[in-house]
Amino acid sequence: MPLEPLALPTADWKSFVEDRATASLSTARDVIAQLKDGTGRTALETLELWNIGETATANAASFTELLSEVHPDAEVRKIAEEKMQDAAASVTARDQDRDLYEVFAALDASELDADAARLLEKVLLDFRRSGVDRDETTRQRLADIAARLTVIEQNFSRNVRDDVRSIRISPDRLDGLPDDFREAHPAGDDGLVEITTDYPDFRPFRAYAHDRAAREDIARAYNSRGWPANDALLHELLDLRTEQAKTLGYDSWPDFDAELKMIGTGDAIAEFIDRISDLSADRAHADAAALLTRAQQDDPTIASITTADSDYYGELIRREQYDVDAQAVRQYFDFSRVREGLLSVTGRLFGLEYREADAPSWDADVTSYDVLQGGERIGRIHLDLHPRGGKYKHAAQFDLVKGVRGAQLPEGVLVCNFPRGLMEHEQVKTLFHEFGHLLHHVLGGDQMWARFSGVATEWDFVEAPSQMLEEWAWDAEILRTFAVDAEGNPIPADLVARMREAADSDRGRWVRTQIFYAAVSYRLHQDRPADHDAAIAELSARYAVIAGLDDTHMQAAFGHLTGYSSAYYTYMWSLVIAKDMFSAFDSSDMFAADVADRYRDEILARGGAADAAELVSSFLGREYSFDAFGKWLAGS
Repeated sequence: MPLEPLALPTADWKSFVEDRATASLSTARDVIAQLKDGTGRTALETLELWNIGETATANAASFTELLSEVHPDAEVRKIAEEKMQDAAASVTARDQDRDLYEVFAALDASELDADAARLLEKVLLDFRRSGVDRDETTRQRLADIAARLTVIEQNFSRNVRDDVRSIRISPDRLDGLPDDFREAHPAGDDGLVEITTDYPDFRPFRAYAHDRAAREDIARAYNSRGWPANDALLHELLDLRTEQAKTLGYDSWPDFDAELKMIGTGDAIAEFIDRISDLSADRAHADAAALLTRAQQDDPTIASITTADSDYYGELIRREQYDVDAQAVRQYFDFSRVREGLLSVTGRLFGLEYREADAPSWDADVTSYDVLQGGERIGRIHLDLHPRGGKYKHAAQFDLVKGVRGAQLPEGVLVCNFPRGLMEHEQVKTLFHEFGHLLHHVLGGDQMWARFSGVATEWDFVEAPSQMLEEWAWDAEILRTFAVDAEGNPIPADLVARMREAADSDRGRWVRTQIFYAAVSYRLHQDRPADHDAAIAELSARYAVIAGLDDTHMQAAFGHLTGYSSAYYTYMWSLVIAKDMFSAFDSSDMFAADVADRYRDEILARGGAADAAELVSSFLGREYSFDAFGKWLAGS
């Protein structure tokens, strides 16, 4: 019988969260009890029973994390957070259960096929990394740390999500903003216009507003979200992660975290950061100098470019030197057409069909689609793409259901904050990027073992498929299939070429900005400075070529410090691999079935069933290299 998607409620979401999470965790506890009941089982039978429990635990964790970030009812979000804590605590208790560990340690891996043996290896490593071999007092301390970390991470994220700041300015200070932005921001009773730190306000204001002081005001507000509440939380988070790592015998949190990644060690993270920093140095400083030169044409007294200036003057340079006016480009990217174009492009590329599903959801903005391959439903996706109060502020893919072969269909959710009308091309690129994660979740969801389902590779590879899919948002012929203006005229190919040239013109600056973020995530964990602001200033001076604003606290709203911890470097590490994988495609035939099918089957469909390096070598026919990335960075 075909599998059915998860039945979401039409009402009473509180009961749905309570009941599904409680039932799932009850199943997981029952499985643990069975595994320890003394019944004689083969290694395969033991792992199959474990898989039922791991699936149940994932079912409790995935949908609660999603709803804690997107449900419009604050009470539902609160219940979801509490159930997330229960799920996290159950994993800690499971992985510290010495009797359960002994069951798995006694299994004979020689009885297993390669996939099952790999699963057993991962399970045993999880036990060790949870401190199962430590004394009871130590295990209890590690459990307390894990529980507290879950709460800290939730509070940190909530503080960012709920701290929407704003400035109020006179309408004349909107000079430079698009007409539709002005129309959407009428003056209030006090004669002033409110500009918030939410993306649909902040991004265009920073790029187009002529008023430098107003740009600085909104940039200061944006870079102070979560402050001061998140400063104390961040200190506690860093201290607890370090204590956890050292209690388990690691020199630092980055060493503990890197053990499960392609990079391997904390020291290797530092080496990678400096390697990319050195590779991009000349380009980055030249890009920054170009911005300063342009700014000084407006005001010779400007001595340095700040984060309040960079987008604005970058936009001016693209307009003046490359004849690319981002406001004019927006006319080709109506949201509805872009969404349909995305589905058409990825459907054609990977042999998929998207069929809109009449399914209940948590908000009227959500659109759901069944994903079909060869006429068979293989999963369901949910697109939640517009901002609202209490919603996650950035762009990300969340799991709703983890796919398990024969048991449940994969379901994923795209959570973004795009405007309802015209989009910037940068937002189109972001949409393609995040959709890459969604495809990875669904196409990789046909796995026997829940552990390897979907986006389950090493974390420093997971961005590579998404970064590569961005390339399809740059191809002129592909864009012309959905990027049309109000009269139906497709975007001109020469404009797309200029857009690409303009975007590439400051890639050095962009790379160094990413490396700055990577250094922040690594160094805060490695060094645990007493003064975060001072540490950020030092790292900015060392790595970023654009100066941050004084008296701001970007780390308080740097949400990746919770999810990615010390490993923000993964975005650049993944980009190295993404550029190499894309070199296998023919830029003159982006839909060539042979390479697209091979990529789908060797990379996306295998989920985490093999190490990332093996997946890439299977696709490329060789080990990955820095060559394509180096050529891209050099502009060749």
